[in-house]
This record gives sequence, structure tokens and C-alpha cells, in this order.
Amino acid sequence: MGFFSFFGRVLFSCIFVLSAWQMLNEFGTDGGPSVKQFEPKYNLFKGHVTKSLGIELPPIEIKHLVAAAIALKGVGGILFIFGSSFGAWLLLIYLALVTPLLHDFYNYNFEKPEFIPVFSEFVQNLALFGALLFFLGMKNSFPKKPKRKVVKTKTN
Repeated sequence: MGFFSFFGRVLFSCIFVLSAWQMLNEFGTDGGPSVKQFEPKYNLFKGHVTKSLGIELPPIEIKHLVAAAIALKGVGGILFIFGSSFGAWLLLIYLALVTPLLHDFYNYNFEKPEFIPVFSEFVQNLALFGALLFFLGMKNSFPKKPKRKVVKTKTN
């Protein structure tokens, strides 16, 4: 059972680690194509927050958001392979921040053809989020094995 658990974590983490590796290779000096994908979505999100809550978000360089996404996905994925709860939490933070930002199906009319792929990616990320929550729940549900006390023999 241990091998299958490890193999499952490797396959699951491949989604994040390979994506982080690709983003890192494309990063360059300007942040790469990920900046072009993040920037309009972030500006739209920023407009929604300002309009809805009346709070002006501080200016932030999109390149720094991309770098943070790379770090969360890469480090979280690698730690998750080894069964780390911290790695699962990093991946949860990544998914919680990026999913509503990049996969903004709520900005599309459901009759338009663009709606289906964006909604599908949103639901896929929700499933990944749920799998990570399941992992954390299972990890915390097993009691820790008590350490055996070493019985020393008495010598006279």
C-alpha cells in the first residue's frame, strides 16, 4: 500500500511540478507568457474588488505574482511527493489564490463557447483542491504510532 500511495502522490504532484518547471523556463526577464495571462485577469479582479468592496488594492507587479505561483507549485509539489502536509498546504494556497483569478467563468456568458473550457478548468482545480483536503484529512485521522519503550534488563 505504501508504494501505491507514493506513486499516487508522484502522479498528482506532476501536475504542479511540471507546470512550475515550464513557467520557470519561460520566465525570462519579463515574466514570460504567464504575465500576459495573469495581467488582464488580475486587472479585472482588481476592478471587481474595488467596485464591490470599495477597497483599492495596492499596486503589484504581475511578475512577482508569477514568481510566487512558481514557488508555491514547485516547492509544494516536491514536498507533497514525500507526504508532507506543508507541501499540501502550499498547493492549497496556490489553488485558492489562482483558481478564481485565472479561471473566471463568472465573467463569461454561459452561452458563449469560451465559457465551457474556463468552467472545466475551474472545476478541475476544485477537484484538485478537494483531493488535497482529503489527503490532509486522512493524514490527520491516523493516530501517531506510539514509540515502544525499550525495556532494559537489569544486571546485578
